[in-house]
Amino acid sequence: MNSDLSTSKAAGHLVNGRQMTKPQQAVTTTPKMKTFLVEDNATIRDNLISTLKELAPVESVGCAETAEEGANWLTSQQSRWDLAIVDLFLKSGSGLQVLQACRKRGSRQKMVIFSNYATREMRLRCAELGADAVFDKSTEIDALLTYCQSHTDNLAARR
Repeated sequence: MNSDLSTSKAAGHLVNGRQMTKPQQAVTTTPKMKTFLVEDNATIRDNLISTLKELAPVESVGCAETAEEGANWLTSQQSRWDLAIVDLFLKSGSGLQVLQACRKRGSRQKMVIFSNYATREMRLRCAELGADAVFDKSTEIDALLTYCQSHTDNLAARR
């Protein structure tokens, strides 16, 4: 078998020295969930955005560092987001304020808290303010990715 021979049909792969692409009928488009992130730590924010883009069907539509910025964008751009991922401790204000501001969001829009402070009491408080889920940054990234996939599947079924 020649070393340049490949059975892959994925776009960008070489087969016998020729560029190959997937057949048009085999291409399926997974809808992307429009996601807004409220996180003040630039390193965490950038890493989370790249991880979500790579491992979940999401499209980042923006981010904010403060509760006021996040609440203002989310409430004024109702048609532009499906999921908001919010940290509790922000540069200014709290993720709880963002949750409070977005209580009257559309039924398709989900808000999750992604924080290192995901205690039992805080999870209950977040649920009272309308959070759809709470994930611990240090132990529940896989659960957040699973949530994103599940919510995307639900959105696709509604569209």
